[in-house]
Amino acid sequence: MRLLDRYLLRELLVPLLYCLAGFQIFWTAFDLFGNLKEYQDRGLEWSQVGEIYFLRTPELMSTVMPIALLLALLYTLTNLARGNELVAMRAAGISLARISVPFFAVALFIGGTLFAVTEFIAPNASAKSARLLESGRTDADKWLSNLHFRDDALGQVWHIQRYNLATGEMDNPSVDWTREEVRTVVDAARGVWTNGNWIFYSAEEKRYSPPTNDLPNQVIATNVLAGLNLGGSPEQLQAEIKIAQLDQLKAAKQLQLSLFEILAYRKLHPKMQTDKATLILTQFHGRIAQPFTCLVVVLVALPFGAMGGRRNVFVGVAGSVGICFVYFMLMRWGLALGTAGHLPALLAAWLPNLVFAGTGAMLLRRVP
Repeated sequence: MRLLDRYLLRELLVPLLYCLAGFQIFWTAFDLFGNLKEYQDRGLEWSQVGEIYFLRTPELMSTVMPIALLLALLYTLTNLARGNELVAMRAAGISLARISVPFFAVALFIGGTLFAVTEFIAPNASAKSARLLESGRTDADKWLSNLHFRDDALGQVWHIQRYNLATGEMDNPSVDWTREEVRTVVDAARGVWTNGNWIFYSAEEKRYSPPTNDLPNQVIATNVLAGLNLGGSPEQLQAEIKIAQLDQLKAAKQLQLSLFEILAYRKLHPKMQTDKATLILTQFHGRIAQPFTCLVVVLVALPFGAMGGRRNVFVGVAGSVGICFVYFMLMRWGLALGTAGHLPALLAAWLPNLVFAGTGAMLLRRVP
């Protein structure tokens, strides 16, 4: 069957490459015309604008890849059915399940690639594109002022006057915690993350026993303070900042967080006692469900290709547009209900896949 697999792969991969390139060009042109005035007002050069769109490509893949795969599959299957090639294959004793193997293999590869890109490449690329848009440089420092957060795992409260997202450096940090009826407050002029620990410079450690005392019982001043069990790694801080700034409306429309960011955030808040718990859990399950969309696409496209008769190839194009519209409408509906807490996060994230996989399986059962 290797010859058949190679033939079916060739029939699928050619339109798939065209679809990917076409969607990329269409999205870039559409977005460019919508934001051209902003780029001109910021004084960006064409090379910088091109770099912005290059850095945004990984983020776009989560939307483009399933749509391109569906369009290419429906085009391929419709074209094969139009030439009665599927009928000939099945008349030769090849089952529809065996015919679909190369299609599922491509979907599995694309799903794995999509997960790797959105998890490991897209977050950094999106952050660089944002810095490039704001300052004209991808390596520009980005300082945030007056950060406050709580490390629930260690019971520590952090106050940072200025924090650099690019380098992880902080100015005037203050950490406050209480253990065994002793309250400890550490103030420093500067903090740097080195070898898995925070190093504080020009630091002062004050201890209050009992914790309700207004004046410290012990004060230790030092030029370099290290070795304290302090939480809040740069990755956890970035996750804390991103989730704190995450707009609920945007989260209800599209997946905004990676699994790494969510897991880093949960290290700070193990019990998830936060008002954004439902939002975060919906994003978490949605990120896991996302790669399986490509497998669902194959399951939905197969019944259309299995139907006999001669059909115009544009039937596949029209069908893909309708299916994509319903799928993304259902995905946004599920994310919105999950984010608002009206549906369990697991069900809300998997709802589109479950509905379309069930529909595809039901239609396949009706195929003679």
